[in-house]
Amino acid sequence: MNRFGKKKLLLATLAVVLVLALLSACSKNDAGNQGASGEPSPNPSSESAPSAKAPIELSLFIDAPWYPVKEWKGPVAEKITEKTGVKLKVTVATDDKQLPLMIASGDLPDLVFTYAQVDRLSDSKLSYPWNELIAKYAPDFKIDDTRIAIHTMDDGNFYTVRNSFATQEEMAKSKYSLGSDGNPGIAVREDILKELGNPPIQTLDDFLKVLGMVKAKYPDMIPLTMDKEWIEQYFLQQSGVEGLLDGWYERDGKVDYVLRQPETLDYFKFMNSLYRNGFILAENFAYTNDQIDDQYATSGKAFAHSHTVSVADSDNIKVKNSGGSYTFKLLPSALSDKTISVSSGLGFAGTFITKNNKNPEASIKFIQYLASDEGKKLTMFGVEGEHWTWNEEGYPNLKYDPNDADFVNGNGIKWWYLYNDGVTEGMLSYVPGTQKTQALMDRKAFTVYKPALGLIQTQPDSPEKTLKTKIDEMVKNEKVKIYLAKSEEEAVANYENMVKNAEKLGLQKLVDWANETYQKKKDLFK
Repeated sequence: MNRFGKKKLLLATLAVVLVLALLSACSKNDAGNQGASGEPSPNPSSESAPSAKAPIELSLFIDAPWYPVKEWKGPVAEKITEKTGVKLKVTVATDDKQLPLMIASGDLPDLVFTYAQVDRLSDSKLSYPWNELIAKYAPDFKIDDTRIAIHTMDDGNFYTVRNSFATQEEMAKSKYSLGSDGNPGIAVREDILKELGNPPIQTLDDFLKVLGMVKAKYPDMIPLTMDKEWIEQYFLQQSGVEGLLDGWYERDGKVDYVLRQPETLDYFKFMNSLYRNGFILAENFAYTNDQIDDQYATSGKAFAHSHTVSVADSDNIKVKNSGGSYTFKLLPSALSDKTISVSSGLGFAGTFITKNNKNPEASIKFIQYLASDEGKKLTMFGVEGEHWTWNEEGYPNLKYDPNDADFVNGNGIKWWYLYNDGVTEGMLSYVPGTQKTQALMDRKAFTVYKPALGLIQTQPDSPEKTLKTKIDEMVKNEKVKIYLAKSEEEAVANYENMVKNAEKLGLQKLVDWANETYQKKKDLFK
């Protein structure tokens, strides 16, 4: 063989070797990154190698203008993508009218996360039923009967499962699940209290006296500033009101609209006294965003700050980070012998897979991962080992302060709870030594569970839905007149007029329907 023949043989041999090596490498890569179905491996016990496939991108609309996390980034989001093969293109609502307009126009993304439009999106014309997708694509995705019953609509389908929900039994079994941040609290400046001689604040009257002392000694300071979404909750509970103003309460097996609960007038009188005494600003009822009250509190312009049970811990972090030296402490969870908290919630918000969704299979499997024990812990606590370790007692040892909003939001912790539950979320609150944890532990003494009330849900486009919307809107507009009345007599007259207006709109007809619905559905919790 001449030298040219030898050269050809050598080149051919090298080519075969290279092809075999390439095929071997591809085979190993596929085996390491795909399961039998070709989807990203769900194996939670190993650190996944980068997938040979690009992640599936799904669009998500978050129907909450206040939402603090606006991009799919950070270690939690990255880990979820690693485990599911899905990444999200996120849009946060600019206002509460955006989603209704999108629904009307049909311009919906792949996924919608909402608390205000759960009933509206639970519609086969707008969303895929979860039960159908689970049967077709994820038959091993198991959801308990109570959650399915709660979310099943009149057509027999359920289209979402809200997060943050737990039954009384589930909470009782979990010693360290204390409830979520979604409970009201008020924090006050400790340094100013000391300057005033540390007057006690054990009752509502004590609190009013201290606010009066602050106004007299510090005339340029706002005695009390309130988050726009948390104006009412704390004082409703202190007054003995068993729900929000647009909700239901139950007495002796009968349901009525909270607006007509006798204690509601006491609440309005108290709120009006705050305004007439100059303890709150009229503009507080017209704040355009939920940061104004924070700025007043953490810049030294306000004495007391009403928000959630994490308000003292959160404000203290913000004050410290900005170079301030004063601190806040929470008021007692109960300032009245009437104080009551009725837990009638069915959860906070739910994720919908819309009919515009380009990959329903990937979407329901994505939710299935978030619903797993691993997924719930990853979402709520962060990356195991990096952000937390599991305590043998049954709760996470966090390596960060969950009230440090900058850290939590920056790492994407908690806010991707597109599916979670109240038990897991409740553990995030168990941080021994924090004011929030103590407050939630104290609240157990006056919390009553009545989840059946949450099943009184109007159906989309129903006469009841239309009627309740009209009444709720009227109350929303008229209640401010009570808060800002120039005298208690005027406040009472405005309240009575508001109730009469509700009754003229058909309140009793709505209450009759609510009682009929309640009697049918309350047995779900037996």
